[in-house]
Amino acid sequence: MNLYFSPLACSLATRIALYEAGAPAEFTQVDLKSKRVLKTGRDFAEINRLTLVPTLGIDAQTVLVENSAVLQFVADRFPEAKLAPTSGLQRARMQQWLGFINSELHKGIFNPLLDSTAPEGAKEYARTKVPSRFALLQDHFATHEFALEQFSIVDAYLTTILNWSAFSGVDLKQWPAVNDYFQRMLKRPNVARAMNEELALYQEEVRRRAS
Repeated sequence: MNLYFSPLACSLATRIALYEAGAPAEFTQVDLKSKRVLKTGRDFAEINRLTLVPTLGIDAQTVLVENSAVLQFVADRFPEAKLAPTSGLQRARMQQWLGFINSELHKGIFNPLLDSTAPEGAKEYARTKVPSRFALLQDHFATHEFALEQFSIVDAYLTTILNWSAFSGVDLKQWPAVNDYFQRMLKRPNVARAMNEELALYQEEVRRRAS
């Protein structure tokens, strides 16, 4: 498998999942500003027409896109890692969480706040959603160690999104249980490995664009 990623983007969640699964994979960095594969200069639109990450190359002819789908594919491909429930209510709960993170946090809040081209009205509208969405997280993590019964792809995705709070003016300390959860996840070995690797790549990317 080949994960097309951009440093600290939502594709980080898939890197975390792959590390948790001990899965063999290649990692190919994409420059989302130029829309090209960094090493080769290939037009990324030839691989994913929307030029979004994560894009998972499963084999030479097959790619999978959309974060929730990619994460579930990885979890199902490596069931011994137990990164996702296989059926029943817990599987539905997992999908409920993935939908919430994708629509209410990722797209609903952080995308407008992080997009330099978004109008101020869109940013302000996103800010109005923060209290209710984070209150839900606060209530859950006040009594739960993980999103589900154990670490799962949900935690990989949520940790990735919460990491954006530092770049968007959302102070996690307003929600102590959420902040404690985030700090615990950052100490998890495979999360720390993925975060540190992508932080270094992100800093390199910033230097490259500034030169």
